[in-house]
Amino acid sequence: MMPESALHAHVAARLRDDGYCIIEGAFPSAVIAALADECHDLAQRRMLVPARIGQHRQRRVDPALRGDSTCWFEADALSGPQARYWNRVDALRMSLNRELLLGLDSLEAHYALYLPGACYARHRDRFRDDDARVLSSVLYLNKNWEENDGGALRIHLGAQSPLGHIDVHPRGGTLVLFLSADFDHEVLPARRERLSIAGWFRRSAVPSR
Repeated sequence: MMPESALHAHVAARLRDDGYCIIEGAFPSAVIAALADECHDLAQRRMLVPARIGQHRQRRVDPALRGDSTCWFEADALSGPQARYWNRVDALRMSLNRELLLGLDSLEAHYALYLPGACYARHRDRFRDDDARVLSSVLYLNKNWEENDGGALRIHLGAQSPLGHIDVHPRGGTLVLFLSADFDHEVLPARRERLSIAGWFRRSAVPSR
């Protein structure tokens, strides 16, 4: 596992140069296992609910566009595994504020469970009338994931990139971060259950005029 100071420096450099960053082994394996166990337990207790798309009154469940079920973390009532995740990403938040002056003042996160065949269609994490989400993150919790299991996170890099897109396979312990306003992305269908924590580093929203 990468030491915390090295992790912070690496993330800051990659975000500055590329706008995104992919780190394998970003969390201790014991933390990943505990988070995966908790996510499974919540699912068995029916505490994960189908995710919605859209905003305000237009929010709806549409499995063809987004097929995961989620359970949001409560910052003032974190479980032990959640607190270990939260403390590590919050330390990263404070470091990125010092290095990149992003003005990140809060976090939000939820478990996401995709059953086999479920996907999340191409989208962007920032709404047109809400600029609060600055940095998106995904931490994968899947054990022994192989490429032929599918389920990659596809990040679209835009016309300026010769690559077009990159695919990140959801192997346990891999952390992905990218600027929320800059990258379309999607979750491709998997052949097995797929677990992750989706998170966002936020700043106070600027009121629209």
